[in-house]
Order: sequence, then structure tokens, then C-alpha cells
Amino acid sequence: MNVQRQSEEVNSQDFSWQFWFTLPIYPFGKRRTIFTEVIKDTIWTFDQLQGIFYVVVPIRMTIIKLAEGGLLVYAPVAPTPECIRLINELVAKHGDVKYIILPTISGVEHKIFVGPFARYFPNATVFVTPSQWSFPLNLPLSWLGLPRKRTKLLPVDSNQAPFAQEFDYAILGAIDLGVGKFAEVAFFHKSSKTLLVTDSIVSIPEEPPPIVQLDPYPLLFHARDKAFDPILDNPENRRKGWQRIALFAFYFQPSVLDIPKWVNVFRDAKKVSDRTLKSYFGLYPFQWKPDWQHCFHTLRGDGRIFVAPILQALILNRAPSETLAWADRIAEWDFQRIIPCHLDNAIAATPYQFRQAFSFLEKQPTTSLGLSSNSNYLLPEADFQILREIDAGLHKIGITPPPKEKI
Repeated sequence: MNVQRQSEEVNSQDFSWQFWFTLPIYPFGKRRTIFTEVIKDTIWTFDQLQGIFYVVVPIRMTIIKLAEGGLLVYAPVAPTPECIRLINELVAKHGDVKYIILPTISGVEHKIFVGPFARYFPNATVFVTPSQWSFPLNLPLSWLGLPRKRTKLLPVDSNQAPFAQEFDYAILGAIDLGVGKFAEVAFFHKSSKTLLVTDSIVSIPEEPPPIVQLDPYPLLFHARDKAFDPILDNPENRRKGWQRIALFAFYFQPSVLDIPKWVNVFRDAKKVSDRTLKSYFGLYPFQWKPDWQHCFHTLRGDGRIFVAPILQALILNRAPSETLAWADRIAEWDFQRIIPCHLDNAIAATPYQFRQAFSFLEKQPTTSLGLSSNSNYLLPEADFQILREIDAGLHKIGITPPPKEKI
């Protein structure tokens, strides 16, 4: 169905997020929300924005109506006045928030919102993924803002959860990363045949998502070829900026991006008319090769689902057996769509396609369904160079354990 809404009147106080300093990334203390009804009177999503150096991507919360009345919240976003007002409209019609799920242990962009969000719904039980940790000190959950009496660990056995009749879930991890751990919980809503994931699976839209277009400046910032190129707002530049942002977000530095010498970066900055903080004082340390769009289309494919290169190169390669077993279990569920916490929303996908996305962990990729892996799910190795160097460097200085061999 995918019916979208946003606030009709722009009131900056509606977008206020007062605890932005706990994770000081763009858009800092002002976060707008786009509300989407995915399935009428059943599933809704709430998109906000986050990014660094104008590399902005959606971050998403999903709410599902429970059969007996009430709501389950998966991966809360910032509880701005606008966001809470939109949720309260659902509460008035479908019942109170009963369960709040934190489906990760390492995604700080998800964790920081749970405590403040839970305060608006005092009757909700908060379920968190086991093996929670914090850095630099591993503090108790209550010290991290989660309500002490209402916070519980998700049972390892999903049949023991109070919502087991409506949901199944599978926990990946915790995977040891040296300085911390990684885990993710995938939720399957049985009646709607919908799979919820956090970071493990994504799909990239060719056009910039609606939440990113509310303020197009980041798109236009990255659409330039030179620092002194004018900021021009048109559909072509919005699309161009978005596609470059996607390459930044997934590869950091793909093979089609060169970093010019800093003497040239500062020289070009002097030619920029707007040298304010908003424009990063005219600094633009990027030089895109002519074939950069081919790199984007190779990454995106035909809109397929895939595992983010950062997870492939830095995290999941440390637990290939455990990850594949998790993917095999999820592939047994009869889902028809996937709602991730980032990028494309409500992606039409099958269990087979989900399992294929993890074929990068296999020497001779096959699936538990007995079908050969499709090479379309394997990304070009050349674009992994920087990620491989980061991985090797972290292991060399003893921060992370070595990656394990493919299965």
C-alpha cells in the first residue's frame, strides 16, 4: 500500500531531538519524520535521516499491530514531537505500545533512541538483544537510559517470547569483534509474511528516498564534480548526489573515487563563494572518475537485496558458519517482503533471495534450498580495497580477531 505522510506545517520544534549530542551526526538536533503505511491497519514505518559529511541515509522504525490489540515497535528512532504525535495517532486507533524491540547490540544509531523512546510509553516492555555492551565502559542497561523494571533480554528461544504466536525471530551472534560484539535479530511477522531486519540486508533505490529529499542540500553537495561548481537544485543533480552518497556509505572509497592532494583541495576551496560551516568551508576532497555511475549500478544491480560491503568485509567474515546457519533458518520462513532499518522500504523478496545474499561467505556458493548461487549477488572485489585495508590494519594492531575462512 505504501501511503506516506509528513507534517503539513513546518514547525522546527516538532523536529527537535534534544539528546543529539549523544551521537553528534547530521542532522544533529533537528530530525524530520516520514510516516508510511506499508499494510493498511497492520504495518507502518517511520523514516528519519542520519549521516556524516552529508553522506545521508534513512534510518527506519517499524511498528506492527498485534492481533489482540496494541503495537510492537522494532528499532525505535528519535522520539521527536512529530514522531510521537504520529505514533499516538496509531495508539488512539489500535491500542497502546506493548513491546519495544532493540534488535542490535552494536548499532549505536539504534541503541541511543530506545531509552528516551520508552519513556513516552510507560506500559511497554522493552526487549533487548542479549550480550549488550557499551564503550569505553560496559555500563548496566539502566545507566544507558533503559527503564530498569521494564527492560528484559529477548529469550534465545523465540517460542518463549510473549508475542510468539505472531512472531518468530532469529538471533545472529554475538560475533566477537575484539573491541566489542555484533548481533542482530531478524523478526518474522507471520500473518503479513513480513521480515524485519536491522543492518544485515539492504536494497538501494535508484532515486533518492523521500526523507533525503526534504532537505536536498546533501544531495546537491555531492553532485558537484569540483568544489567551486555551483549548487544547483534539479532532479538530475539530486539523483547524481544520491548515487554518489550510496557509494560512500557502502564502500567508503570505491574504486571510482580518487582523493586529490590536499594542496589542491585547499586551492579549490578558495574559489568557492560559500565558505561557511554549512559548506565545510569549501573543502571538497573528492574526485570522481568518469565511469562512477557504472560502479553504482553494479552495486545496486536491478534493485536486488544484498549484504552491505562493510558487514561483508569487517564483521560477518569473522563468523561465516554462524551467519550462514542464521540465514538458513530465516530462509525457512515464508516471507514475501523485507523491511530493513535503512535505505529501500518494504522490498519484495523471497527466502531464496535472502539466502543468496550471504553466498559471499561460501567458497562454492550454494544454498540450503539446493540451488546454485547467482553471481549477481557477489560485488566487485576492486571496490573492497579500502575495506580490506581497514580490516587488515585492525587485525595487525590487535584490535580485531582474524577473519575466518569461507565455508
